[in-house]
Amino acid sequence: MTHARSNGSPAPVVSNSRQTPALAAGTMTPFDDIYDQPDPRAYFRELGPWEYQTPHHAQPIFRRMLTACRPTGPATVLDLCCSYGINAALLNHDLTLADLYAHYTSPQATELTTAELIEWDRAYYAAHRRSDPACVIGLDAAPHAVSYAHAVGLLDEGFAENLESAPPSPALRQAARRTCLVTVTGGASFLSPLTFEPLLDCVHSPVWVAAFVLRTHSYRRIAECLEPYGLRTEKAVPHTFRQRRFTSRQEQQYAIDAVTAAGEDPQDRETRGYFHTTLYLSRHATVAAQTPLTTLVQAS
Repeated sequence: MTHARSNGSPAPVVSNSRQTPALAAGTMTPFDDIYDQPDPRAYFRELGPWEYQTPHHAQPIFRRMLTACRPTGPATVLDLCCSYGINAALLNHDLTLADLYAHYTSPQATELTTAELIEWDRAYYAAHRRSDPACVIGLDAAPHAVSYAHAVGLLDEGFAENLESAPPSPALRQAARRTCLVTVTGGASFLSPLTFEPLLDCVHSPVWVAAFVLRTHSYRRIAECLEPYGLRTEKAVPHTFRQRRFTSRQEQQYAIDAVTAAGEDPQDRETRGYFHTTLYLSRHATVAAQTPLTTLVQAS
C-alpha cells in the first residue's frame, strides 16, 4: 500500500516493474487492451499490481441490497459493464476478489489454453457456488469478455451491446424485464441516459440502481434521468471506496484536480495515492425510508 503524507501533498507513487500504458495529459491511464481478451488472465495480471479493488467493496453491499430489495423469491441483477463477470463471481460464490487474483495469475492458469481455462473455471465456480445465487444478466460492449463470463457459468445471460450507440436488442429488452437491481462498478463515466433509460423502460417491477462512480466524474446526468422513473438518488457519504493506485504522479495530479473541480476534497483520499469511488443508490423514496442507505454500507 502507498502511505500518505500528512500535509496533503501527493503521496509518492510506488514504482512497478511492469511498464505502464502511455498517459495523455489530463487523463487516466488507459488499460484498453485488457478489457476484451478471450479470457480474464491479462485483466487480473495487469490490474493486480495497481490494486484494483472496487468489486471487493461492492460484494457485501450488493448482497445486502439484494436481500433488501427482493427479500423473497428469485432475484435478477443486471450488471452494466460486466466485463468478465467479476461481480457475478463475487455475488454468487464463496470467493473474494483476492481469490480471483490468485486464481487467474497462478502457474496452473498460465499454462492453459483459453478452452482449457473455461473448463477449469466451470469446475472452479461450481465448487464455490452459494446456495442462494441470484440470476445475473451481464451487459458490456466487449464481446469476448461477455462470452467468457457466460461460458464459465457466471452470467445466466450475457449481451455484448453498446447502448450508447444503439438501442437494446429485443432479447436484452426481454431479459431486463425481470431486473430488481442494476449494478455498476466500473465504466459509469462512459455511460449516459442512453444506456439507462431504455433499460428502465423495460423493467416490470420496482428496481434499484447502484453505481460506484469515480470521484473524478459527475453522476448528475444519470441521477436526473432516473427521476422520471420514481427513483431518488442518494449518495453514500461520508464513505468513499478505493478503486486502484495511481500509475504515476501525472495521473494522481489529474485526479486531484478533477476531484477539486467537482467540489470534493481530495485530502486523505486521492492525496494518499488512490482513485476513490462514491456509491450512489437510486430507488423509490418509500423504500429508501424503510432501509436507510447507511445500513447497507456500514460494516463494509
